[in-house]
Amino acid sequence: MVLVDTSVWVAFFRRTDLRIAAALEALLDDGAVVLAAPVRVELLSGASAQSLTAIRRGLSALPVFMPTPDTWKLLDTWTARAVRRGERFGAMDLLIGALAAERGATVWSLDRDFARMARLRLVKLFAVPRDH
Repeated sequence: MVLVDTSVWVAFFRRTDLRIAAALEALLDDGAVVLAAPVRVELLSGASAQSLTAIRRGLSALPVFMPTPDTWKLLDTWTARAVRRGERFGAMDLLIGALAAERGATVWSLDRDFARMARLRLVKLFAVPRDH
């Protein structure tokens, strides 16, 4: 199960990296993609008027992870760990990471903040297979 971050979706929709597009298409075909509620909001709020309906329709086929009270408790724990290690993360990135971690999903992001989170063992990262 792979939670795909906004940065990957943007690359996919813009077709800026064909390797990313092919890998995401393969994951979608396999039913392995999940969506965090904040990613869904980011994608829809950044969509053009012309593409909004199509993007909403496409995303509606994916399972969406929603925060629970336990998610917010996990964020408190993670924030304390990050502060002790001299790290700071954006609230949305932390929320996306926590939603993935709670459900055992890996995170696929082009955002370096997730690599820093992985070094703190907060999240596990997805790596695009070399054959894509």
